[in-house]
Amino acid sequence: MADNEIEVAIVGAGAAGIGAARRLRDAGISVLLIEARPRLGGRAFTVDGGSGMPIDLGCGWLHSADRNPWSEIAKAQGRTIDRTPPPWARATTPTGSPSPDQASFHEAILDFREQVAAFPQDGPDRAASSLLEPGARWNRLLDAVSTYYSGAELDRISIRDLMRYGDTGVNWRVVEGYGTVVAAHAAGVPARLGCAVRAIDHAGQRVELQTDEGTIRAERAIVTVPSDLIAREAIRFNPALPEKVEAAAGLPLGLADKLFLSLAGGEAFEADSRLWGRMDRVDTGAYHIRPFGRPQIEAYFGGDLAAELEKGGEAAFFDFAAGELAETFGKDFASRIGPIGMHPWKADPYARGSYSYALPGRADCRAKLAEPVDDRLFFAGEACSRNDFSTAHGAYLTGLDAAERIIALHRPKPRK
Repeated sequence: MADNEIEVAIVGAGAAGIGAARRLRDAGISVLLIEARPRLGGRAFTVDGGSGMPIDLGCGWLHSADRNPWSEIAKAQGRTIDRTPPPWARATTPTGSPSPDQASFHEAILDFREQVAAFPQDGPDRAASSLLEPGARWNRLLDAVSTYYSGAELDRISIRDLMRYGDTGVNWRVVEGYGTVVAAHAAGVPARLGCAVRAIDHAGQRVELQTDEGTIRAERAIVTVPSDLIAREAIRFNPALPEKVEAAAGLPLGLADKLFLSLAGGEAFEADSRLWGRMDRVDTGAYHIRPFGRPQIEAYFGGDLAAELEKGGEAAFFDFAAGELAETFGKDFASRIGPIGMHPWKADPYARGSYSYALPGRADCRAKLAEPVDDRLFFAGEACSRNDFSTAHGAYLTGLDAAERIIALHRPKPRK
């Protein structure tokens, strides 16, 4: 595609970029997806887990599935939707957590959620850790759970941001992989892969994107890269956009990594069951046993623990998981498991984390990051979503919003 034919250049081919590109193309507007990675999907990333079992190393759940647009897209693609209740909605494996403990923690997490929901709409924001009763028994595990859904411990999380998150409580999975669905939605959209954008000049008549493969020019651009990359100024803007850098800095990316393990003799475990590594500390993993009924364990690690484990690579994650599981099932259990795969999202130069959270007092940065610049530069991605941040559908909806704004600019103005 020649530069003079590109009306909209889209930086980043994740859920937001693909959603925007597909909508613009369907509206007859010429687009080009520009992606630094050699693949589509961004933080939606499905790989072959062996024996024909795809695994999601990035997002894996259709959260708020009853209103999640990816649910309908997956159905239209002919994918298989699994509606089995998620493991966090069920009791954990009793071997590692007796029933009285589970009931007590369930009450604690419900109380925490009620406090978040009741937080005043106005007034000063605070860190979510301020809602915890000092010295309460379950504070450490509540902190650990925060690292799974926010990627960070509660002392870094804005209560107001948590309060705004919209969740219908319906969670499904795609058997063929969430990343498979996201990448396939880009079918027919022109894309340039393995092409990192280093700078965007929006001072001239056309927007100029400086890439590793030369300059790409377009009438408008949509930037969908993760907030950490904007905060680090991995893409330089001319004229500079300090307000975007500041907004992105208030929305750092948390870290949640997954390690998939093979499991020999898994028939002894109930399918889609769950186990905490420990219930008395923050640095612990959560283990989803036999997802989809497969002979696997999907192990979750978040926050500071995941960041520390990334320093040692996959072997460090495996050793930690094997140690925790051996504490519950005996020292011989390690011989029944083996690593299948994982992706270190903090070490990924085009992500630098898993999904965004708002620092205390910075929840309104999401709207500031999403604001267009001169109707020429548009911003999208899960960090731009007020109510669906940290999700692929939140990213997708912000991409659609940016696309609709551009479509409106292309429509002929009514004659007076």
